[in-house]
Amino acid sequence: MSTRKVWPAELDTYEDPISGVKVHQLTRYRCNSYHLYFTSNGWHDDGRRLLFVSDRDNRTNLFSVEIASGEITQITDLDPADGNAGMLSAAPNWARNEVYFIQGGKLMAAEVATGAVRNLYAAADGFRCGSYSATADGRFVCMAETEERPEIRKGPGYEGFPEMEKARPLCRIKKIAVDGSGAETVWEEQRWITHVNTSPTLPNITTFCHEGPWTVVDHRIWVLDIDTGSAHKVRERTHPNEAIGHEYWHADGVHIGYHGHHPELGKLFGCVKHDGSDPREVQFPHETGHIHSNDYSMVVGDGQKGTIWVRLWKWNGTDFDGPKVLCRHRSSFHTQVAHVHPRFSPDGTQVDYTSDTLGYCNVYVAEVPGFDSLPDVDEVDPNGNRRV
Repeated sequence: MSTRKVWPAELDTYEDPISGVKVHQLTRYRCNSYHLYFTSNGWHDDGRRLLFVSDRDNRTNLFSVEIASGEITQITDLDPADGNAGMLSAAPNWARNEVYFIQGGKLMAAEVATGAVRNLYAAADGFRCGSYSATADGRFVCMAETEERPEIRKGPGYEGFPEMEKARPLCRIKKIAVDGSGAETVWEEQRWITHVNTSPTLPNITTFCHEGPWTVVDHRIWVLDIDTGSAHKVRERTHPNEAIGHEYWHADGVHIGYHGHHPELGKLFGCVKHDGSDPREVQFPHETGHIHSNDYSMVVGDGQKGTIWVRLWKWNGTDFDGPKVLCRHRSSFHTQVAHVHPRFSPDGTQVDYTSDTLGYCNVYVAEVPGFDSLPDVDEVDPNGNRRV
C-alpha cells in the first residue's frame, strides 16, 4: 500500500475496580481486534507500540498501536479476493522489521515500515502452511507444512482436534529463507506438528510439538536444530496420563516454560533448558490457562474458560506466591481470537491481552504494579466483587 491509513485513537484508560490497576483499552471498533498469539512478541519501537490484528472494513489486516496516544497505523491492506488471511499466529521478525502471516494458503511477508507485502512460500500440493516463526538472526522462517485432511472438520472449541492427531498427517518443518532464495525440509515425520516456536536468541534452535490431546500424544515438547536436522525430546513424561503443554520461550531464548497436570500430584508448572538441563518444576494447584513469563520470577495466566481474572504468580525461592488479581478480563474463550492469551511486555511492566467482554474482541494493556499491592484471587467472588 502506498499511503498507510492512520486511524484515530480508540483509547480508553481506566482503573480496574478490584485491583486498582491502570488498564488501557486500545481498540473499540465494531469488529474483532486481537493481539498476536502469546508465543509471538508483538511489542516494538522499544515497547512503545504493539502489533494487533483487526477485522475492520470486513477484512483482516495487521495494525500497530502507539500505547501512549492510542493512535493506530494500518500495516497491511489485503484484498480478500486473494484468500482468507490468518493473522492470529502472525510472526514478527524484528531483525528485518517484518511480519509473516498466511493468506490464501501462502506464507506472506509484510514490511512494518511501508506495508509492502510479498509472497514468501507456497505449500506443496496436498499440503497447507501451518505453524511458523522467524529465527533470531532474521534469516529464516521455520514453518510446519501439514498434509491436508479435508475429511476432518475443524472448528471452534477444538473441533476435529482428536481426529487430526489420530490421522497422523505427514508433516514437514521447512526452513524458508526470508530473502526469497528458497526453502528446505529440515524435519519430516508422520505426526501432526504445530507450535513451531524459534528461540528468540539462538538462530539454529526451534521447538515444535506433537499436537493433539495432551494425554494422548506420545510426547509434547521437541527441540530441533535446524542446521543439523537433529531433534530431541524435552521434559520426558513421568506418568502415562500426564499432560504437558503451552510451552513457550523465556526471554533468554534458552529456557522453555510449560505447565500441565500429573494424575497423582496435580497441576504443575516448570521450565527447562532446551538441551534438557536445569529442570525446575513445582506443584502449582491453580487455574492457569494460557501462561507467559519472561523468566521464572513472575508468571501471568488467564485462568482459562469459566474464570474472569488475569492472574499473577511470583517466585519466592521455593514455590510461587499467588495468584494475585491483575485485572478482570471476562472473556468468553468461545473462539481462538477470544482467548485472553496474556503476555508480558519485554520489560515486564505491562501485560497485553484480548477480551470480548464488550461483545467484540478488543486489545488491552494492563500496567503491572508491585506484586504485594494486588488482591489475592481468594479475596474476590466469581462475580468480581470483594468478599465481605
